[in-house]
Amino acid sequence: MLDGLLDLSFWGCIGVTLVLTHITIASVTIFLHRHQAHHSLSLHPAVSHLFRLWLWLTTGMVTREWVAVHRKHHAKCETADDPHSPRVKGINRVLWGGVGLYREAARDAGTISHFGKGTPDDWLERHVYSRYPLQGILVMAVLDVVLFGVAGLVMFAVQMLWIPFWAAGVINGLGHYWGYRNFETGDASRNLSPVGILIGGEELHNNHHAYAQSARLSNKWWEFDIGWLYIRTLALLGLARVRRVAPRVRILPDKRVVDLDTLRAVMRDRYHVLKLYGRKVIGPVICAERRGCDGAGRKLLSRARKLMTREDIALDAHACAIMNAALQHSQSLATVYRFRSQLRELWSHTASDGACRVERLKAWCAEAESSGIKVLYDFAAELRGYTLQAP
Repeated sequence: MLDGLLDLSFWGCIGVTLVLTHITIASVTIFLHRHQAHHSLSLHPAVSHLFRLWLWLTTGMVTREWVAVHRKHHAKCETADDPHSPRVKGINRVLWGGVGLYREAARDAGTISHFGKGTPDDWLERHVYSRYPLQGILVMAVLDVVLFGVAGLVMFAVQMLWIPFWAAGVINGLGHYWGYRNFETGDASRNLSPVGILIGGEELHNNHHAYAQSARLSNKWWEFDIGWLYIRTLALLGLARVRRVAPRVRILPDKRVVDLDTLRAVMRDRYHVLKLYGRKVIGPVICAERRGCDGAGRKLLSRARKLMTREDIALDAHACAIMNAALQHSQSLATVYRFRSQLRELWSHTASDGACRVERLKAWCAEAESSGIKVLYDFAAELRGYTLQAP
């Protein structure tokens, strides 16, 4: 009995544990996150219920609570109302105590009522999964011991720690603290790794915040989202239907006319446009200006670069003073920063209808190309070639 019904070797126990925890990760990213929270795909009822059953056994999480907390995170991101922002609550608290923050948010009836709409509400959900969340975990503990003996206790412990650490800690914590950004979103989200396997593709967190309703979290050709692979496999089997993915944009070098298609592509790719503008326009201008500066001037421009290219940084009085000093220091920098602000206005709430926005984009490109700043000219020419790629 010490060995359980399945007499596995040491490495066999490790392999089974990794498989079981990966199934849980897949259940969270496919069912809870992409299907329930964002409705980016539909699932066959049988598949949907299998995910619910597995999560009941391995996490004890209630679907409505998880969805509500996650939706509130998107709605209130990086504010005092964000359930788990490391910028507000501190990275150590979120990384190591993320599960506590989740439970605290899940106890708020107002959060659940407002953000938890549209989740399962059938007999099983009301009378089993939501009513007895801990009993599922106890069932899993018994199964682990019966099947794997004493080793099953260790395997069970790893299963119970897997989601609290990787999802509640690493994704909610490091995913807003460390990594690279493809998109200049207004929050601090980061991509932890271009290879999304260990956490089911959730490593591509900045991509998700840029296109929250996309079923595919990878965006660049060199990024891999294993959750998307599973979704495509389910779709091929007729067990899932993809509803939304992030738009694909391509650049036509010979396209010179700014039209409605150009506007739509720029609008849908706006977070990436801002990222490119910082890298291709503001960055080179600052580098050129630094060459002719003394030590104090170079330091000022270096500090201003981050403030001018990042959307997730709030400009307090000190930051504004740095910005103003840098803009007064360089006319070219003041020009390209003004163009950046004008570009952002294209998708602001104050902008008017599509035809008016097209005219604004035409005027922006024409003025940028006549600015006398080569990197700005090149960027405007590239923007003219923006078009949506057929799905």
